[in-house]
Amino acid sequence: MKPINISEKLKLFNEHWTPKKIGELNGQQLLLAKLKGEFIWHTHENEDELFFIIKGSLVIEFRDRKVTLNEGELLIIPKGVEHKPIAKEEVQVLLFEPLAIKHTGNVVSNLTVETFETI
Repeated sequence: MKPINISEKLKLFNEHWTPKKIGELNGQQLLLAKLKGEFIWHTHENEDELFFIIKGSLVIEFRDRKVTLNEGELLIIPKGVEHKPIAKEEVQVLLFEPLAIKHTGNVVSNLTVETFETI
């Protein structure tokens, strides 16, 4: 048991859309990511997904609406809901997801990460 300094962990990487694992608990993982630009439309059929905004502003598009998340806000996306994150400027996020989640859900693309690096 050691404290995790999120600010220090965020300094360890620069790439976008490549979450880094910082911890696990009860079958879940904590991931840090830097996002910029548009992700892809995707769905997580069996897993809910939590986005917590550390820095910046993130738009998450759904087929019927858009939600804007600002620093200090979070959103839980229920399993089976198609979505697409968009970051006009770099956004720093904490993701809370099951260990078995696939980064791009049911879609394979050049943005797909098979195994999250632990930092």
